[in-house]
Amino acid sequence: MSYFYIFMTIVLTVYGQIAIKWQVLKAGSLPEPLPEKVVFLLHLLFNPWIVSALLAALLAAVFWMAAMTRLQLSHAYPFMGLTFVLVLLASGFFFQEPITMYKVIGVALIFLGLVVASQG
Repeated sequence: MSYFYIFMTIVLTVYGQIAIKWQVLKAGSLPEPLPEKVVFLLHLLFNPWIVSALLAALLAAVFWMAAMTRLQLSHAYPFMGLTFVLVLLASGFFFQEPITMYKVIGVALIFLGLVVASQG
């Protein structure tokens, strides 16, 4: 069950990042004048998708707390590196962001670190 809690933490975290990016792209660029920035960001803050992303972050924290009751932090935390891998793949798929060789090498290093760190 503890790995399920970690899995849910990861999935909810990735969802939140993708949902926020999607809505920010739809909203456009951040205005320059400070009053317009505040209005822009407040408008985003009350966007239902952004609210769902924030709720996902809260729920991810709840799942993380559940995982922490069963696993050592030094064992569980390396799994959070999977969020980098999944966000990279999702950003390429949903937003056509480039997946460069450097990013692939970085993700491979993260994955290798996860394998090594989870052994002990």
